[in-house]
Amino acid sequence: MSLPADRIGHVFANPDLLAQALTHRSAGVPHNERLEFLGDSIVNLLVAEALYVRWPKADEGALTRARAELVREASLASIARELELGARLTMGPGEMKSGGHRRDSILADALEAVVAAIYHDVGFQRCREVVLPWFEPALAALPVGKPEKDPKTRLQEWLQARQRALPVYDLVAESGDDHAKVFTVTCTIRDPSLSGSGEGSSRRNAEQAAAAAVIERLDLNPGK
Repeated sequence: MSLPADRIGHVFANPDLLAQALTHRSAGVPHNERLEFLGDSIVNLLVAEALYVRWPKADEGALTRARAELVREASLASIARELELGARLTMGPGEMKSGGHRRDSILADALEAVVAAIYHDVGFQRCREVVLPWFEPALAALPVGKPEKDPKTRLQEWLQARQRALPVYDLVAESGDDHAKVFTVTCTIRDPSLSGSGEGSSRRNAEQAAAAAVIERLDLNPGK
């Protein structure tokens, strides 16, 4: 199923590129994994360039944290939902039955694949013009030069400032097929004695979720 041009802002000269970008590996070949690999790098470059231009006085650390926030799996999946990619994915019956079209990891990969498809279709300049507006709301919402640090960094810095032991992350479960893994991790701190758990499509994402759970229990979230 094709994606309306008014959704993404681009009419494909080669519709087969879009079809491949929206084909999950569970549906057979050609699927979108190679496009996703390329799209990941393009998205990182486009977002890095946008931040570099918008924040002329921000240091490398602030730029890096902002880029990480904008290109993280959940952020890309949110954009994919805005573009209604999930309903247009071609998937194998098992993956579709398990709700793969709603899974953050699959939606984020599909978004990156669509970006690469646009790049292949019309080149980098036009790709930039089409893709950057997708990120505009998130870019505008970031506090200039001071994006919030990720949960693992925040928790570690809070503990270090009080000369307390660093958190311990343990992988407690791993489930799903190779292309749709779900990791469960616990984060434990000693002083005070607290733990939290989190899930993600990678161990890193699960660790971030677990750290966020501990932060919530410590009541360190801003605005509280």
